[in-house]
Amino acid sequence: MPLPSCSTDLSGRPHHRIRHTTGRLTGILVLTCSLALAACTSLPRTPYTANEASASRVLEIDGLRRYADDPVTKFSFDKNISTATRSYLALSGGGADGAYGVGVLNGWTAARTRPTFSVVSGVSTGGLIAPFAFLGPQYDDTLKEVYTSGIAESLLNDPSIMRVLFGSGLFGNTRLRELVARYVGPEILAQVAREDHKGRKLLIVTTDLDTQRTAIWDMGKIAAVGTPEALKLFRDVMAASASIPLVFPPIMIDAEGQGRKFQEMHVDGGVTAPVLTLPEALLFQGSRLPGSAKFDIYILVNKKIERNFELVSNGTIDVASRSLSAITQSQTRSIIFSTYDFARRNRLGFHLSYIARDYPAPPSEGFDTAYMRALYQYGYDKAASGQAWSSTLP
Repeated sequence: MPLPSCSTDLSGRPHHRIRHTTGRLTGILVLTCSLALAACTSLPRTPYTANEASASRVLEIDGLRRYADDPVTKFSFDKNISTATRSYLALSGGGADGAYGVGVLNGWTAARTRPTFSVVSGVSTGGLIAPFAFLGPQYDDTLKEVYTSGIAESLLNDPSIMRVLFGSGLFGNTRLRELVARYVGPEILAQVAREDHKGRKLLIVTTDLDTQRTAIWDMGKIAAVGTPEALKLFRDVMAASASIPLVFPPIMIDAEGQGRKFQEMHVDGGVTAPVLTLPEALLFQGSRLPGSAKFDIYILVNKKIERNFELVSNGTIDVASRSLSAITQSQTRSIIFSTYDFARRNRLGFHLSYIARDYPAPPSEGFDTAYMRALYQYGYDKAASGQAWSSTLP
């Protein structure tokens, strides 16, 4: 599960992830698309308008998702935060470095201080972790298996240049879909629905490429529908949240608006939101939290967020990788700093965990299982010893 979202910095990956994990693949992408751009074709789609997009819904049900830039009034704070929420876990993107977050969660369980979260949000690799973190320690072993057994390495096998030229990604998404389906079935759906009925919320983020908006999916509400179509949508949202542009094809989600049916194009949530804490209207427009909510915000960042010096090679791929890294790191820090300021204004608890700047970089082979196991253990040990969380900014 972590691996689908770790080969590009567009989802908030550290810069070394591109060069060490998919440096050659990225080079192939750039070279191929530059030399054969004329040969590239797009797959046909049913056209739809901006007005139809603004009125769209899925499964013919309203309210299965919101957008990060929606007005505060579109979010049910009075019901879900003021009275029900006591703790909120926000899981960032980070690809294979999601092993850190899984280690923190499992170490937290071992320390016997892990809360039952009222809200869990996940982006990219965090979106793949989120349902299991939401359901609690009973799925700690499942997450450990996915992130440390080597099972996810196959996701980036068998690249195909033909997919780049005549499709929409270097790798097919069959294995990604199969991996999600292997671990997310009707039982998970039923459990998420039961927790949603109690007032808890599970949110997963995707990027709607057609509208360029950050979609926040209410996974509990989807699960509560309980149909095979709802299970498919639940899985599709998880896969879409981890589908890196160019590397994996986008996930097409059936929608309807103003009486017309069409498909929306969704990709990695980290393209627009490396981590989701609160809606943009609260973070960036000076709004205050409605009501008298009191809760703790835990931001679990599956990557390094502190600036570091590195002499960058004067080559196209290295310059592009480092530039994208700087952009996404800046985005992540901006969200963290804004959340910290918001928490202080509203007297909320603020807790942050991330990979230390001096933690060793991964080996050049790519999604190395030994690296992920070591990173898992690093996160586990920090949490088990009570040292994973800080209440101050980096």
